[in-house]
Amino acid sequence: MTAPAQGNWMQQRVLIVDDEQETCELIERVVGSIGMEALTLKNSAQAVDLLDRIKFDLMILDFHMASPDGVELARQSRRMRTNRTTPVILISDDQRPSAVSIGFEAGASFVLYKPLDKERLLKTLRATQSTIDRERRRTRRIPVQHRVQLRLGAVEVEGETINVSLSGMLVRAQRALPLGSRVETSLHLGHGMKPVAGRGAIVRVAGINQMGIQMEQLGATESERLEEFLLPLVQEAR
Repeated sequence: MTAPAQGNWMQQRVLIVDDEQETCELIERVVGSIGMEALTLKNSAQAVDLLDRIKFDLMILDFHMASPDGVELARQSRRMRTNRTTPVILISDDQRPSAVSIGFEAGASFVLYKPLDKERLLKTLRATQSTIDRERRRTRRIPVQHRVQLRLGAVEVEGETINVSLSGMLVRAQRALPLGSRVETSLHLGHGMKPVAGRGAIVRVAGINQMGIQMEQLGATESERLEEFLLPLVQEAR
């Protein structure tokens, strides 16, 4: 297993899981040719923990491997907080329509067939770019300090953001609420502006007064307002 080097936030990290050395080497060459960083595993069991801990920009998974195979890994990633929306390319030697349907049902974005064609893989990687860029913007954390109010039932907590993204925020508050709590959030972006209201879950607690909140319910209008606020800051942070 070769870990990617540390780089700036624009570098795209790709997880490759395939038990065939030749296929892995081909994918690595194509991925590297367009500036992506690859982390390659031949043992699929190692991928489960990584997918739960590390955010990847793209996953390329072999359909048929020892358990968990690519289909199982895709299904598991869709249940994980970290890579729930990461694009998935499944590589398959089974061209039956039923197999393709299984792949898409598991959460695959694309299915490619073996033997792998370099040009087709390159076209597919380029087709994922808009999705990857959108996901990057969604999860990019911007260090901003704004007032935020949290409500859990009858309990109200006042706090301040440490960083904010379209998918969540890190908050320093008067007190930490229990891990796993579902809270109502009101984020104040500026004086005289209506707060951005939504619902989220406490997914991390640090110390006695810091909480990581993942947004689970944000209306279209509220999401647009937050994106309009964050997008210029994302551009500046590049």
